[in-house]
Amino acid sequence: MSAGGDAGAGGRPAIVPFGDGALLVVLGERIDAVLNRRVHVLAAAVRAARSADPRWGAPVPAYASLLVPYDPLAMEQAEANERLGALAASAGEDEAVAEVEGELVEIPVRYGGGDGPDLDEVAARLGLAPEEVIALHAGMTYGVFMLGFAPGFGYLATLPPALVLPRRATPRTRVPVGSVAIAGEQTAVYPVATPGGWHLIGRTDLSVWDPRRDPPALLRPGQRVRFRPVDG
Repeated sequence: MSAGGDAGAGGRPAIVPFGDGALLVVLGERIDAVLNRRVHVLAAAVRAARSADPRWGAPVPAYASLLVPYDPLAMEQAEANERLGALAASAGEDEAVAEVEGELVEIPVRYGGGDGPDLDEVAARLGLAPEEVIALHAGMTYGVFMLGFAPGFGYLATLPPALVLPRRATPRTRVPVGSVAIAGEQTAVYPVATPGGWHLIGRTDLSVWDPRRDPPALLRPGQRVRFRPVDG
C-alpha cells in the first residue's frame, strides 16, 4: 500500500527509512481515532520489544504514523524493517485496537470572559450560544493523539463537527499558559506562554507541563481527556 493509504483497509502499513537510525511506520494520512489507536497499540508493542531488545529506541507517536529509532551499529536496516513489520501486523489486528482505552485525565476549565476571550466570537461564527459551545466542548472525551509544537502540548481530538473552525487569521504573539483552545478538528491546552493561532475559549489552572514533575508532561499520547466547566 502507499503511504497515503490506511492500514487495516486491505493493505499493510508502509515502513520507510527515516535517516540512518530510524524507521517510520505510516498507517495513513488523516486525523482519525481508529488510526491513532492503531499507532498507540504499535507503540506499546515496540516498547515491549525494547524491554527485551535494547537495540530499539523509544517510539514517537504521531497522528497516523510511528517513528521507531534503532541502533544502526547493532541492527541492520533490513532486520529492523522485518521485525517492525511483524510487530505492525500483530498490532494492527482489530481485536488489539478495540481493547485500547487510555487513562482518563479530567481538566477543570473556566470558560469565557477574560479566560476565554474568543468564546463569544466562536459562538457567533458557529451560530451557537456561548453556553452551547461550552456544553459541546465539555461533553466529549478526547484522545491525546500526539505531543508537539511546545513541551507538553497535547493534540486532542476529535471535536464535535459543530465546533470545527479554521485557525485564527492572525495568530496572537502571546497565549497565556493554561489557555484551552480549539482549531480545526482539535482542542488543546497551552502548556507554556507562547505565540499561537488557536481560538481561546477557556483556561485551566491545572499544570500540563512542569519540569520539576516526573514526567514533566501531564498528558501522554494514548490517554483520554475530558474538560469540566468550573466557576472562576
